[in-house]
Amino acid sequence: MCGISGYISKKKLVRENAIKNTLGLMSRRGPDAQKYITSKFGEKELSLIHSRLSIIDITDRSDQPFVDGHLKLIFNGEIYNYKELKNKLKDKYVFKTNSDTEVLIKCFREYGERCVDHFVGMWAFAIWNEKTKELFLSRDNFGEKPLYYFLCDDGFFFGSEIKFIKSLCNKNFEINKDLINKNLFLGYKSLNKQNQTFYKEIKTLENSTNITLNLNLEVKFKKYWIPESRVDKNLNKEDINEIFKQKIIESLKFRLRSDVPLAFCLSGGVDSGSLSSIASKILNRNINTFSIIDEDRRYNEEENIDSVTQDLNCVSHKIRLGKKKDSFFDRMNDLVRYHDGPLATISYYVHSFLSEEIAKKGFKVSISGTGADEILTGYYDHNLLHLATLKTSKHYEENLNNWKKYILPNIRNPYLKNHEIYIKNPNDRSLVYEENFNVRAYATQNFKFLFEEEKYSSELLRNRMLNELFHEVVPVILKHDDLNSMYYSVENRSPFLDKNLLEFSLKIPPELLISDGFQKNILRKSVKNVLIDKVRLNRQKKGFNASINSIIDLNDLEILKTIFDKNSPVAEYVNLKKLSDDMNFKEIPNHISKFIFSIIGTQIFLENN
Repeated sequence: MCGISGYISKKKLVRENAIKNTLGLMSRRGPDAQKYITSKFGEKELSLIHSRLSIIDITDRSDQPFVDGHLKLIFNGEIYNYKELKNKLKDKYVFKTNSDTEVLIKCFREYGERCVDHFVGMWAFAIWNEKTKELFLSRDNFGEKPLYYFLCDDGFFFGSEIKFIKSLCNKNFEINKDLINKNLFLGYKSLNKQNQTFYKEIKTLENSTNITLNLNLEVKFKKYWIPESRVDKNLNKEDINEIFKQKIIESLKFRLRSDVPLAFCLSGGVDSGSLSSIASKILNRNINTFSIIDEDRRYNEEENIDSVTQDLNCVSHKIRLGKKKDSFFDRMNDLVRYHDGPLATISYYVHSFLSEEIAKKGFKVSISGTGADEILTGYYDHNLLHLATLKTSKHYEENLNNWKKYILPNIRNPYLKNHEIYIKNPNDRSLVYEENFNVRAYATQNFKFLFEEEKYSSELLRNRMLNELFHEVVPVILKHDDLNSMYYSVENRSPFLDKNLLEFSLKIPPELLISDGFQKNILRKSVKNVLIDKVRLNRQKKGFNASINSIIDLNDLEILKTIFDKNSPVAEYVNLKKLSDDMNFKEIPNHISKFIFSIIGTQIFLENN
C-alpha cells in the first residue's frame, strides 16, 4: 500500500512548493520512498506523485512513478495474482523486477483499460499514456483503496487522501453541511450514497470505476463491474460448502503474499476466527493475532478470543480500552484531522489502537474479516429479511421457529423483535436509520433526505446485503480502516472482499444463507474442524464496537463543558442546551452515547476548517 496524488492543471492553480508539501503529508502512507514526475504541455502541467510503503519486491527498482516506455504509473494497493499474470506475459514482455507494480503496467500495455478484469487485488492507480496524451485512473472492485478527485474548469486533481488535493490546490473548499447533518442525524449508512465527502467539491471515485481524462480535461467515467445476483438451483448443498471453503482458502492464500510480516485482527467472531484458523491449520502459517478488549460485557469477546488463540497456539496481543481514557481528546484530534472528517462511529476510534499496536510490534500488513456480514449475512435484520424471502417456501416455518428459539433471546433492539416487519411491508427501510430516530429532535436545521437503494437483485435479502456492501456499511469501514492503518504505515487486507468469492456466494440459494438459527451458515459449515466449535457455533452477534464509557469519562465536568460549549461550531447543527437538559448522566442510552461521540468528532472537524 502507498499514497498517490497528482493532477492535470493550468500552472496557476498549483500552489508554490505544493508537491514538496504534499509529499510531506503522504509520508505516513509511504515512509520507504518518495518520488514524482512533472511534464509540461503548453499552459497545462501533469504531475504524478508517489509515496511508497514497500510490501512486494522491497528494492528501489520497484519505486514509483514506474516508467515503462510511453507509460508512467503510480499505484496504491496490491495485485495479489501478479505471479500468475506475469507467467502469462513473460514470453511477450521482459520483466526487470519481481513487483506487482511492473505486472500491472505490463497488463495495461497488453489489455488496455480491460486490464482490471484480470486482477485479483485492491487498487487505486493512475497511468499516463504519453502516446495518447491520456490519464487513466481506476479503483478496485470493492473500493478497498481510496481515490478522491476534484474537477474544475482549469484542472483535475486526485489523491489517496483529501488533504493531498487540498495541498495541491490554491483553493479553500467549502464544508459539506448536508453531509455533516447526515452524519449526525442519519448515521454512517447515509454517508456514501452519492460519493460525497465532507468538502462540497471533492468527490470519492466509486468502486469498480475507471476514469479516462485528456489534456482538455474531458472526462469519461466507466463502471467496469457490477455483480449479478443469479441463484444456481443446480448447486448441491454439500458441494456449496466445499466450493466456498476452497474459494476462501484461495482468497486468503493470495492475500498472504508479502515480503514483510503479516498480522491478523481477531475480534472473537466467526469471520476473523475463520481466517486465523485457516491460515494456521490449512496454510501452516505461524500467526500473530491482535485484539481489542472492552470491559463492557456487551462488547467483551475475550473468552472467544482466548478460545481461538489457545486452539491455534499462536501469539496473542491484547489492547485493553480501559487504560486509554486519558488520551481520548488528543487521539481524537489527531484522527479527525487525519481522516479529513469526523469518525463515523466509536468502532473506528477503537480500531486505531489495533493499527498502532500492529505497527509497534513490527508488522506492515494486517488481515481483517471485513465484508463477511454483507456477503454471507451477519446482522439481526438479515434474519427478518430472510424470513420475508422464504415466506411462501417450505422452509419458512422451520426458520421462524429457529429464529424464535435461538436469535430472539439475544436481541435488545425492540425494532428487531418483530419478525413480520418485512413480510407486511417489503419496502420498509426504517431499520436502516432507526438508531438515529431519537436524536433528530436535537437538529437545529431542516434537511431533506431521500432514501436511495440500488437494484442489484429481485431477492429482498440479497439486494439489501449488496447495498450494505457497496453503498452503506462496507465503504465506511474501508475508508476508516485504510486511514487508521496508513496513519501507522500498515496495509490492511480483507480476504472476504474477493470478486470470485462474491460471485459464487450470489449463486447460493437463499434458504441456505441462514439455517438452524445460524447466520453465515455457509462459512460455519465450510470451516468445520478448522475453527474451534465454541466460536464456530456461537450465534450471538456482538460486533466490533465499544462503549463510550470505556474511552471517555463523562463524569468529568471539564469534558462536559467542552462537549456542550454553546460557542462550539457544532451548535449550528445541534441544540446542545436541549441535549444537556434532557440527558441523565448516570445512565446514558446507547443511541445518545453514539450521538455524543459524533458531536465530539464533528466539533473537532469544524474547529480545524
